[in-house]
This record gives sequence, structure tokens and C-alpha cells, in this order.
Amino acid sequence: MGKLTVRALRAVLAVVLAGTVFVQALMVWALATDPEDGSLPLTPLRVITILGMVSAQVALVCVWRLVAMVRRGTVFSPAAFRYVDGVIGAIVAAALVWFAVTALNAPGQRDDPGVTVIMGGVGVAILGVALIVLVLRMLLAQAVARDVEAAQMQAELDEVI
Repeated sequence: MGKLTVRALRAVLAVVLAGTVFVQALMVWALATDPEDGSLPLTPLRVITILGMVSAQVALVCVWRLVAMVRRGTVFSPAAFRYVDGVIGAIVAAALVWFAVTALNAPGQRDDPGVTVIMGGVGVAILGVALIVLVLRMLLAQAVARDVEAAQMQAELDEVI
């Protein structure tokens, strides 16, 4: 991975992380100062937004750490699994948060249940992304196993020579 690519990715990650912290601060401030007017369940939606931002932040930090491992050439090690697992957990948490938003929105959509169905479909798609990352984790596991096997073969070859 080139230095320019790493810098660009880290810049994007930093901007998104700062944005999520800003949104969380606004939601906490709104929870403390802005009363509900009764038209929407604002307090649960604000809490869900804060939780959604936490799941995004966990994924961002894990990706940051994985990029650092790629730059150092240590990504094909067992230590990488905790960060990939963190990304998978954050995506699953985001899907659960989205399903909570869907459930809160559903009573207002009685006349047009298609919106709720579409929102449920988006939640399933988010879970699909988690499954894709899980497949990528399995590929990483195979690469780590091959790397260990190659190191063992190299050690045996070094003994023979």
C-alpha cells in the first residue's frame, strides 16, 4: 500500500471520526436541552444516533489499526483478527441500530408499510456487509496459515542448506 493511499485513507478516516464525534456532541446537547414535541420519539432516536455513531467509530479505529499493520507489513498475523472482528461487530451493531430505527419508525408508516419493508431490507443489506467482511476474515486466516507454513518451510530449507 503506497504512502499516498495510506495518507488519503487516514485523512478520510479522521474526517469521518471527527464528524461522528460532532454528531454525538449535538445529540447529547439535544438530549439535555431540547424537549420532545410529541410528533416523533426524539429521545430514543437521539440515543440510537449516539449508539450508531459509536459503532461507526469502532469500525473506523479498527480500520485505522489495520492500515497501520499493512504499512508495517504485519497484517498477516494473528493480531489482525481482533481488528477485523471489531469491524464485523461494529457492522452487526450498526445493523441492530438500524433495525431499532426501523421499529421506531414503523408505527408512523401504517398507511405506507413499504417504507418499513425498505428499511428492513437496508438492515439486511448491512448484515450482508458483515458477512462479506467475515468472508474476508476467513481469507486472512488462510493467508496467515500459509505465511506460517512458508516460514516453517523456509526454516527447514535453511537447516538443509
